[in-house]
Amino acid sequence: MAKQKQKKKKKQHRVFWFFIKLQIFLMVLILGGLCFYYFGGYADKVAKLHSEAVELVQKSDKNTFLPARTSTLYDTNGDEISETATTKKADYVKYEDIPQNFVSCMVSIEDKKFYKHNGVDLKAIVRAAKSIIKNKRITQGGSTITMQLARNIYLDTNKNWQRKVKEMFIAMELERKYSKNDIMEFYLNNVYFMNGYYGIQAACHGYFNCELSDLDLSQTAFLCAIPNSPTYYDPINNKDHTLTRRNLILKNLREDGKITQQEYEAAINEEITLNMPEKDDTVKYNYVDTYAYYCATRALMENEGFKFKYYFDSDEEEKEYDASYDEMYSYCQKKLYSDGYKIYTSIDLTMQQQLQDSIDLTLLDFTDTTDDGTFKLQSAATCIDNDTGEVVAIVGGRSQDAVSHTLNRAFQSHRQPGSSIKPLIVYTPSFERGKTPDTIVNDHKFDGGPSNSGDVYYGDVTIRLAVQKSLNTVAWQLYDELTPKVGLQYLKDMNFTNIVKDDYVTATSLGGFTTGVSTLEMASAYSTLENDGMYRNPTCIKSIVDSDNNIIYTSSQKDTVIYTETASRMMTDVMTDVMKSGTGRSANLDNGMPCAGKTGTTNDKKDGWFCGFTRYYTTCVWVGCDMPETVKKLTGSSYPAEIWKNYMDQIHADLTPIDFLPYAQISDDYQDSQDTPADDQTQNNPTDQTVTTPDAGTTTPDKTTTDTNNTQGTTTTTPGENNSQGTNGGNTSGTTGDTTGGNTGGNTGENNGGNTGGTTGGNTGENTGGNTGGNTGDSTGGATGGTTGGGAAH
Repeated sequence: MAKQKQKKKKKQHRVFWFFIKLQIFLMVLILGGLCFYYFGGYADKVAKLHSEAVELVQKSDKNTFLPARTSTLYDTNGDEISETATTKKADYVKYEDIPQNFVSCMVSIEDKKFYKHNGVDLKAIVRAAKSIIKNKRITQGGSTITMQLARNIYLDTNKNWQRKVKEMFIAMELERKYSKNDIMEFYLNNVYFMNGYYGIQAACHGYFNCELSDLDLSQTAFLCAIPNSPTYYDPINNKDHTLTRRNLILKNLREDGKITQQEYEAAINEEITLNMPEKDDTVKYNYVDTYAYYCATRALMENEGFKFKYYFDSDEEEKEYDASYDEMYSYCQKKLYSDGYKIYTSIDLTMQQQLQDSIDLTLLDFTDTTDDGTFKLQSAATCIDNDTGEVVAIVGGRSQDAVSHTLNRAFQSHRQPGSSIKPLIVYTPSFERGKTPDTIVNDHKFDGGPSNSGDVYYGDVTIRLAVQKSLNTVAWQLYDELTPKVGLQYLKDMNFTNIVKDDYVTATSLGGFTTGVSTLEMASAYSTLENDGMYRNPTCIKSIVDSDNNIIYTSSQKDTVIYTETASRMMTDVMTDVMKSGTGRSANLDNGMPCAGKTGTTNDKKDGWFCGFTRYYTTCVWVGCDMPETVKKLTGSSYPAEIWKNYMDQIHADLTPIDFLPYAQISDDYQDSQDTPADDQTQNNPTDQTVTTPDAGTTTPDKTTTDTNNTQGTTTTTPGENNSQGTNGGNTSGTTGDTTGGNTGGNTGENNGGNTGGTTGGNTGENTGGNTGGNTGDSTGGATGGTTGGGAAH
């Protein structure tokens, strides 16, 4: 018994001294921190931040929190395109007119202690800090509604301790000067609801086309879900995300006793249907505006020092990047819509209308619509000025007055490119590794390989002829020699945004991608070929001027070497023959302007492409349905080529024809030395390559100079359309290649120079691609090639 008492006493003694030591340690730690704080100069910095915060708030009044200024968009000639009419003064809602549901929803999801704190919730900040330490990333915020208001009105997105401290000081000062109701009023009238909507009134009108008093509980919670991360919770492009957060808000309201179980169940089961007005002063849905404001937002992000990335080493890295991208995008988009900028673009409104008209007139007879009234058969196109690398026209769909344009397919949709991808990842890379247009490849049917359109094979052919006829087996063999890893790297280097691990199969040589490409990406890549292999990131923003007439952003296009000059010129020369006697000959321009191009057709005629350029402009056109389905007579050489020709004829009508520059002639000895496995080759041409460049290849004539030497050689071959109808990655398409002479591959061809040849009338073009793990050659089994969702591509 005595021993037990003695042990208990010793234990109590140890506990006592432990707490004494702990208190001493904490006191030393606090003293050390205070010494570091004062003697390290932080006291002065914090005092300065506090004084700045006090001054800002003291100078404020209720007018400080009224909506901001309008920004204006201008075309290449300085003429106004549109304005970003933000929430107007008349849309400002007084607290007494704000439905209580808005207040309850925001408090429940953003700041439960709003009515108790003095602007700063220290416990919430500590919880957020612990979460960051534990998870090594931000999983919860510590900002109160007042701190969010301070940030929205006064601060930028710099993530440093100075901004956070100043934000806290401003919040506390706001709480001293204004009532809680005032702060809630300011917040709800200034918070960003995505797509140019600021404040609850604008969001209500924009998304539901009604008055605040008309909104029910579920709709209110839906709107209140957006501000936490406007890009992620965008109701147009990420509605499922918005609904998930709406449900969380409703759950919080029920747990807080703000609504009954019956109200909760009714609200959470309600289907949310957006009812956006056809014409709205705040949100711009036409194709120029959607693209221009997207580019301008990214320009402001660049100004803020944001580093864009497109590919990541891990899912975690991509997730963290997406979160920082969304935050910065929302911040810069808000500034764009509210800070009174003048945004000068490269868009030529005349060319824009001509491109739109070419699409509309070519597809005029296709009147079928989807359930929401949108034309079923759609098209998108992008035109780039080859001198500058800037976008001058971009059309994201057919004109349709009765339907709001919520999707710009030209840069937000990605589709299977068919054979139009071959020059980018097969032929030009092969030319960099010693092949030439005259290199012989055997065109034949082989196990595990694709079929040619019409199931026709020619034996030994030059690469030039293979491109003219769009022979799938030749492209497949060359790509297999290169390897998909090498070929796809070219696209990644040109910022194609949707190259995934499942694309590293031979079927991509014929356009069989998991997701696909956009017309903007294809136009910038084809423009790279015209620009001697130098890539320029496409944009339409020239400069941005702030409300004080200071130029805050100027576009500076940077050239990035993607292909060698010789390989690019070889590819261009080969594609001029495509226009003269190959699958693109129906698209030759009327005034004799030299042009180069390539068709693309996917399995079962679901996507048609025509990509081509002159020395002046590059234009790429896609035609297909938003939800992929077979379109009768759709090939690259049909509707896409017609759109391309109609448009390019108009914009080149008064321009002087200019030939493309010749490529360097590679010696036979050098070519022989290049016949080595692809694994031994580097991405770009070896630096010790010996070439003989004619004098003409070293000068670039001015595009206003007349060049009468317009011919670059002709061929007498008259192939039928041979787009990449084939490659089903191991699957059999069942596509019938009806007639090869006059029309090949199920009426996918063009008239064969007057030939009425009907050789394989009932021949079945099995179009079987190689075994690529189930991936299809040109349409990936109807996989997500038809993905039309938007986001901001990174």
